[in-house]
Amino acid sequence: MRASPLDIILTASSSPHASSRSRNWGRNLLSSAFYNGTLDRVDVLGSRASGHTGCVNALSWAKGGSVLLSGGDDTTVRLWRMETDNTDKDYPFVCDAVIHTGHHANIFNAQMLPHSSRIATVAGDRQVRVFDHEKAAGHPDHHGETQYYDHQAAIRILKCHNKRVKRIVTEDSPDLFLTVAEDGSVRQHDLRVPHLCRSNHCPAPLVRLDHELSTLSLSPLTPYQFVVAGASPYGYLFDRRHPGRHFREEWGQPPTPGEVTTCVRMFGRTARGQHERPGREHITGSRMATSNGHEVLLSYSSDVVYLYSTKDDPPPSSMATAGPLILKPNSRQRTPERTARSSGHDDMSMQHGWSERDALMDEDIERIHGEGSPSPESVGAASEREDHQDDEDIFEDDEDGDEGQDEEVEEPQGELRGDERYNQVPTIMPRSRFVGACNVETVKDVNFLGPRDEFVVSGSDDGNWFMWEKNTGRLHNVLEGDGSIVNVIEGHPYLPLIAVSGIDTTVKLFAPQPGPSRFSRLDKADAIMERNAEASTARSEMSNLLLYYRIAQQMAENGESGEGSSQCPLQ
Repeated sequence: MRASPLDIILTASSSPHASSRSRNWGRNLLSSAFYNGTLDRVDVLGSRASGHTGCVNALSWAKGGSVLLSGGDDTTVRLWRMETDNTDKDYPFVCDAVIHTGHHANIFNAQMLPHSSRIATVAGDRQVRVFDHEKAAGHPDHHGETQYYDHQAAIRILKCHNKRVKRIVTEDSPDLFLTVAEDGSVRQHDLRVPHLCRSNHCPAPLVRLDHELSTLSLSPLTPYQFVVAGASPYGYLFDRRHPGRHFREEWGQPPTPGEVTTCVRMFGRTARGQHERPGREHITGSRMATSNGHEVLLSYSSDVVYLYSTKDDPPPSSMATAGPLILKPNSRQRTPERTARSSGHDDMSMQHGWSERDALMDEDIERIHGEGSPSPESVGAASEREDHQDDEDIFEDDEDGDEGQDEEVEEPQGELRGDERYNQVPTIMPRSRFVGACNVETVKDVNFLGPRDEFVVSGSDDGNWFMWEKNTGRLHNVLEGDGSIVNVIEGHPYLPLIAVSGIDTTVKLFAPQPGPSRFSRLDKADAIMERNAEASTARSEMSNLLLYYRIAQQMAENGESGEGSSQCPLQ
């Protein structure tokens, strides 16, 4: 019987008793498979008969890579397990369990807590739910999938956040994990300590910023640090080591008095992306390297992916004594960096007056924002939030998650400079940037890939996912991963296997295969990147038009009601 890639690398690197030499050999083999192998699609998880029925927003590997979790718009979590006795496929995954979570809105993230069978989920209904399906009684269906419902498998429902919860970060514990939400807070949850979410009985958050947050990451090598980012030009590095630490010696500043964490660094840029509008900067994804604990990736909406290091010294202009580093305006004048290929497109746009129209529209939008109209997030949030009754569940920590929570306050729009409390925190500039993908339409994650984080990967609005060499920035591959948009990419912990998902209802698996790749688009990379640049311009213009329409509609409604100022559409 032939030895599959699974057998070879699994034997070399997955055993906890494997020697350091064999583990290094396994890492070298895995790295070589990514560098020299031909990546291709090897399987599609899900079908019309069995699988998710909505976009797949969440992917994560668990149980040492033997289980893949997926979750999405259909509010279910699926557990895909590898059939080790199946010799027909190199990577034989089948769905053997489905958890009907009971969430009232899209699931954004799902993680299995270490050293346990507990699964934590977060969603647009502002709830954090924890399940333990292995201790619940499920029932198999005709597809062979065991079905679990929330009243059977849920062990905790937390309502500490008062806006949509976006990400989970696990710690080395079956009881502790972190969550981040659009209410601007990062919270640590301890399942060993029950509490009531109403009447401000929730534990204090680790972090509370004055803008929406959408991404959170930490490295197992430096679990005392974490990176958060969202609706701001900056990412923030927090350190939660206080007792016994010499903060001033280590970071050049004292710990924040009265806080459980201290913001020790910010991550910024010297200029906005070409298609970013002032006051609308947004970081959609972040990731800290698992191999070294100091490298950080940030993916900016309408811009590119940037690589930072927490070990880098901030430039003199960003040191605390010099005040905050403010981004330069992205004026529509030409810059030397723009290529001849994009110049032709811009010249055509100028002939039709697009640049003048955009400038006038930006001025109108900023003026309207300055007069107190609601932000586009608040206008759109009313249509996204689903009205629902609170669950009457004996596992809930709160009967009414809205009581006692901070009221939602409209934030002024305009020039975004991050949380003003951290204006004196030194700002680190990027080491490198990775271009080619289009990140405009959806919230895309970003990730490292490889046993030593040798690669950087990101999804794109064109349905492809991009793979760059970290050290050189060179584009290594472009692969078709979705019929519409790729949002999530997760590499297997010790196999040359990559799970990809997005708008489609299926999960695609990629791995090195012999022969030419059917789904690689590297030979068309130049055309794809040019098309993505043009699409970014067009989508940015459409976004401006949509925002202009929404604000004008809101102003018209306020005028008809005779009100001098806008009302919160969520009230």
